[in-house]
Amino acid sequence: MTINRAASGVPPDRRGPRERILATACTLFYRQGIHATGVEQLAEVAGVSKRTLYKLFGSKDDLVAAYLTWMSEHAPTNEQYLRRTDLAPGERLLALFGRPSSAVAVRGCSIHNAAVEITDPRHPGSAVIHAHKEGFLRQLVDTAAQAGAGDPETLGHQLFVLFEGATALGTSIGELASYDYARPIAHALVSEALPASPEL
Repeated sequence: MTINRAASGVPPDRRGPRERILATACTLFYRQGIHATGVEQLAEVAGVSKRTLYKLFGSKDDLVAAYLTWMSEHAPTNEQYLRRTDLAPGERLLALFGRPSSAVAVRGCSIHNAAVEITDPRHPGSAVIHAHKEGFLRQLVDTAAQAGAGDPETLGHQLFVLFEGATALGTSIGELASYDYARPIAHALVSEALPASPEL
């Protein structure tokens, strides 16, 4: 199956070939999945030859790693709440469990989805996935410590498991109720772990 540029949602702009290929990969890998998206389709939608694609990225696996790196750094997800300076640390932890955009409910976390598809630890994308998830966990633990949790490691890990589960379930059933059920659990965990605070 092929998709033309207009149908792909990737506008035919004046970016260079590397930027067009990466933008196309971000759209198609996320929408269709990594295994379901071939190099021929990527090249066609990006408006480049397969030779150019391989020259710029080396292999499909390397392009997957570049896609995951970009999504890890730029994709809008609830994880961004941990970087909000206008919220107190405890508020940032709870903000994670608000309803995300409907697009996330349908397709879920790009990094999690890739982890399901990429089973070979030697794949260059595996290191990106591991670094992203480990970084997210560290952010949770650090934020829990800033909030005054007596055991920030435990609270961080608990919220990590809860958030990842809510996200995965939301993808499986294609709607956002999982976050509604996870939110009061997160509130109970945070309230128990933190000193009494009017912010919570």
